[in-house]
Formats: sequence, structure tokens, C-alpha cells
Amino acid sequence: MHREHSPGDRDHRVGGPATDRERRVGITAVASCLPDRVVTSRWLEESITAASGTRLPDRLLERATGITERRAAAEGEYASTLATRAARTALERAGLAPFDVDLLVFASATRDMAEPATAHLVQAELGSRAHALDVTNACNSFVNGIDTARAMILAGRARRALVVTGETPSRAVRHAPATAAQFRDGFAGYTLGDAGAAVVLEPVGRGGILDVETETRSEHWAVGGIPGGGSRHPRGDEHTYFRGDGAELREVFEKVGTSVLDRTLRRNGLTWTDFRHVLVHQVTVPYLERFTELSGVPRDRLVVTVPELGNMASATLGVQLDRVYAGLRSGDRVLFVGLGGGVSIMTLVWEKA
Repeated sequence: MHREHSPGDRDHRVGGPATDRERRVGITAVASCLPDRVVTSRWLEESITAASGTRLPDRLLERATGITERRAAAEGEYASTLATRAARTALERAGLAPFDVDLLVFASATRDMAEPATAHLVQAELGSRAHALDVTNACNSFVNGIDTARAMILAGRARRALVVTGETPSRAVRHAPATAAQFRDGFAGYTLGDAGAAVVLEPVGRGGILDVETETRSEHWAVGGIPGGGSRHPRGDEHTYFRGDGAELREVFEKVGTSVLDRTLRRNGLTWTDFRHVLVHQVTVPYLERFTELSGVPRDRLVVTVPELGNMASATLGVQLDRVYAGLRSGDRVLFVGLGGGVSIMTLVWEKA
């Protein structure tokens, strides 16, 4: 069930607390997967210097981003690899077999190939027969995938869903910029790290996903991304590198993001202290510090991952949830705060059953 909105309606929730009182869908298992390979900021600087001949100021990347290291997939590891590993663990923790799931959503900014949907590759590895599809919306893909699966369960289209993500943005990093301008243009890419995550969604007797809020400002779609692989630039290595303006993306969030958070809290009658944890998409340490300053969220509610894992794109919130899930008790609430290129902002209120 959802509410229709007029163009001027600013309430973008999809199924709030009063909508689905009788039917609730919740997260019943979670897992994440990190590649073994560690890439330090110092190693990145040395590789850029060696490849381009341009010497960077000492510890530039670490000082500018607060990121000391991130993970990178090895040769032969793909987005589907990380997603499948996380999926197997999530199913095991839920006490389920692959055939117990009838909806599989691969929700990621990364994919293995243009066609078919990466969900099919994950399903083939798992040995499932679930309806499989991809959901893509930059770094909000995983939260969008959870919301999509929830809607399909509420609509009676599925009984139990497995939502997975596999992110390998490290392969879109320009390690050999030819000029200083190329280095600046691709600087945001040096924050990126690889990871996978998975959640099981199914009907629950209490709690569950209580509220979803979205705000989309597509006029900013050109702020950042990977332009290659689509119909505009189907070929050419030059279009396969991540490029973006992190400062502009932050400005968009500062103008719009706080109002999204305010609406979520006000509509649900909640304050920051009502959440056991606040999971926030993390790009850099300075960006996270600015978020806490603007939003007022207590630092002890955050799950900080960016210094040692970097920007894991849509896997960020899944990895954070996996780190705290075992310590949650029934009734604990968690707020997901997503920010993705495009630009979209998304919140999700979840209560553990």
C-alpha cells in the first residue's frame, strides 16, 4: 500500500507507521562480505606517483578524506562474488536454504555486465529459483532494493526476499592520471572501497520497516558517476572511471537532506535518542563530521566505517548493519540514511522484531 502524492506534496514516505499495522515486513537476517585485499591511502599515492610521474603532497589522500585504507576485490572477484558470499551467510544465519526465498533482488551501483541482470548470476551460484531482478540507484541502491522487496511482499507477490549488493567501485579508480586536472576530476574515486551485503526480508509479527522517506533532485544528476557502459558511451576506457564533484554533492545534501531527516523524525514522533543506531552513508570523514554538525545526531549513535573501509557505495549501510545486528534487542530502532548520486536522499526506519 502506498499513498499517492500531488506534485507539490513533500511527504514522500512509502507506507508509514499507520499504513501497514496489520502486515509488517522486517529484516530477519543480515550479512556482509569484505574482500581480503587492503589498499592503503599511502599505496594509492605511491601508485599514482609511479604511473603518472606527478608527486603528491605527503599523505594528501588521508589528510583530505580521513581514509587510511579500503578493501579491493581480487582478480576473479566480481560484484556478484561479494553479493553471493554475503547472501550465503545471511541465509545460513536465518536458517534458510536458497529455495526458501522466492524473490532475489540484486541492488547495487555496480554490476557484473550490462546484460543479463546480475541477480541471475547470484541466483545461479546460490542454486535458487526465486524471481530475480536488479535495482540500481547509485549509493541508495541497497536501501531502494529493501524498499522494493518490502513492497512486493506486502503486495502478495513474494513471501520471503533476499536483497543483496556487491560493490566493486575500486575498478573505476584512475590510478594513472595523465594531468593534475585528471587527478582532481577523479579525486572522489580515491575514497572508494569494495564490499558486499545481504538481508533477508519476511513478514514479522511486530516492529519491521516502519517508514520510508525519499527526496530526489535529478537536476543534479551530472554531479558524479561513471559515464561509460550505457547508450551514451558504450565503449572506451576513458568513460569507465569514476568522476565527480564531492563538494557539490555535499552542498545538495546540506540544502535538502536535513529537511528529509526532520520530516522523518517529526512524522514518526521520534528523536535521535529513540534510535539505537543511525546508519549513514559515509563518503569521507569530514563529510560525516559535517553531517553530525547539521543533523544533531549524537556521535555515539553512528556506526563509523569510512576511515578503514572508505566509501563502499550502496554496501555501506549493509556493512554497518551487520556490525551491530547481533547486539540489537527486540524493539530497538535503527535509522538508515542514504545519499546517492542522481541525486537522491533516502531514510528508512526499522525496528527489530
